[in-house]
Amino acid sequence: MRPSPTRDARRKLISVAAISAALLAGMTTTVAAQTSTSSPSTSTSTEKADVTPAAQAAAAPAERLIVGYKSGAAEAKSNKAADADAEAKGKKAGEDLDFQRRLGTGAALVDLGAELKKADVADVIAQYQADPQVAYVVPDRLNKPQADPNDTEYSKQWDLFESTAGMRVPGAWSTSTGSGVTVAVIDTGYVAHSDVAANIVGGYDFISDTAVSVDGDGRDSNPADPGDWYATDECGTGTGSSSSSWHGTHVAGTIAAVTNNSKGVAGIAYNAKISPLRVLGKCGGYDSDIIDAITWASGGTVSGVPANTNVAKVINMSLGGSGACTSATQTAINGAVNRGTTVVVAAGNDNDNASKYSPASCSNVITVAATGRSGSRASYSNYGSIVDISAPGGDMSTATANGIYSTLNSGTKTASTESYAYYQGTSMATPHIVGLVALMKSANPSLTPAQIESAIKTNARALPGTCSGGCGAGLADATKTVQAVATSGGSTGGTTFSSTSAVSIPDAGSAVESPITVSGRSGNAPSTLQVGVDITHTYRGDLVIDLVAPDGSTYRLKSSSTSDSADNVSATYTVDASSETANGTWKLRVQDTAAQDTGTINSWKLTF
Repeated sequence: MRPSPTRDARRKLISVAAISAALLAGMTTTVAAQTSTSSPSTSTSTEKADVTPAAQAAAAPAERLIVGYKSGAAEAKSNKAADADAEAKGKKAGEDLDFQRRLGTGAALVDLGAELKKADVADVIAQYQADPQVAYVVPDRLNKPQADPNDTEYSKQWDLFESTAGMRVPGAWSTSTGSGVTVAVIDTGYVAHSDVAANIVGGYDFISDTAVSVDGDGRDSNPADPGDWYATDECGTGTGSSSSSWHGTHVAGTIAAVTNNSKGVAGIAYNAKISPLRVLGKCGGYDSDIIDAITWASGGTVSGVPANTNVAKVINMSLGGSGACTSATQTAINGAVNRGTTVVVAAGNDNDNASKYSPASCSNVITVAATGRSGSRASYSNYGSIVDISAPGGDMSTATANGIYSTLNSGTKTASTESYAYYQGTSMATPHIVGLVALMKSANPSLTPAQIESAIKTNARALPGTCSGGCGAGLADATKTVQAVATSGGSTGGTTFSSTSAVSIPDAGSAVESPITVSGRSGNAPSTLQVGVDITHTYRGDLVIDLVAPDGSTYRLKSSSTSDSADNVSATYTVDASSETANGTWKLRVQDTAAQDTGTINSWKLTF
């Protein structure tokens, strides 16, 4: 083995994402909160051997390759032969490779050399993949200790980590923690809690009826929850009475409670931000207020309400009422999804078919059923063919500790001291999926709502328990889902290259460009090159969008139109780029052709 005294000092780590990309290149490729009434608040498929891209954790670094040779190869047993092979392949790739040692399995550990770039890594991998004596080549990943969060009540959060029916959240945290994603919680508002406060951003109070708002006024920029208690029969004959639920705060804690702060609970997407939108007050909340909240949360315009500076990429609606989805509510949801916002809703707590309830029965949403600690459908949870996925919602019929533990307030009417409590309901299951969506969107910002829903369903695991009536694709698996979208971009095949660097689009100005460098591909681009675009703009009809190939050729994706007055561009275009060399720098070129509106290229991607 040739000595390499300078390598230990440099420790130049190559991203596993770059190595994975190179590996893939060789492959073909009347509304009430939905909390159960028994809770305190009534209310790339390929045949390339041993290359598994989903297992290549995109966030992990590596500086070496592990090369497995076929049993008959000289390099499988001879260190000298493996060393000579590394030297020869390095020479062909123009790099200085170094055989380090033999692993216990017989595989060879090969150092990648100093100052390698992505294209260099691709060349090296290609040399090994082309060798018929090589059984596999994978990155030597750098692993780190996986400690539990130090939050004092974390042990009560079985729903996150238990092997039987937990959502397998901790394994996703090494890839994503929700950074850069805003979640709108359309609910009762938010009561101050120190375990969530650092992740709260501006929201809005959309309750227009003062009898419902009980805060002395109508709509305003203060989404504080004053309490939603009511006296006996105050909400109709036979409704009984109820203490304040602080429902929105419980939901917010499940999604994004501050984590590793030696206090309270851990949030699923603990680096995401929560924008509380108040629509539920005394006795519930009206469709009209909820519709405006959906529109505003996703970046749409609501008359009399200032523009939203905290546009959400995912909306949590742990609420519902009887009756099928109306055209009015469906229109608002469609608008949000068209603007690129994923909408997640509770299936309902009536042990009934969810098709009878709204917004559970709406299209373009992810409808969530609840499971208990054993993994069976919770006794109260709605079910049916419109349910998309299940998530832990708790079932306290056997023990309080089998509920979902999160942030709350001890006040029975008005706010008192902050606290924590167990709740159960599809209201509690919904924020589990919302937290997962935030992790996914942070790991891969270019994912569309349709891709997000598909990935959650595809990567779900079989329900550990039983479900009568239909519980969707199974129990959501956070680790598997986040790893899948981080490595494959949520696509069903091929390799994805993406850019998440924001580029401002000047009003009626010159065209701007966002580049993506493609490497490790062979030959030309496909005739069905997928171009995913995520652009925020207040009048998308002003925009002209082109794809620019490495040789400067342009492909028109979108033309300007005076009749297209909607917001934002969240779309995937198919381009016949078969005449273009795949490797090189591709650009998304965007120009605003008219005055009065501005925007931003948030992200875009190419899927080969």
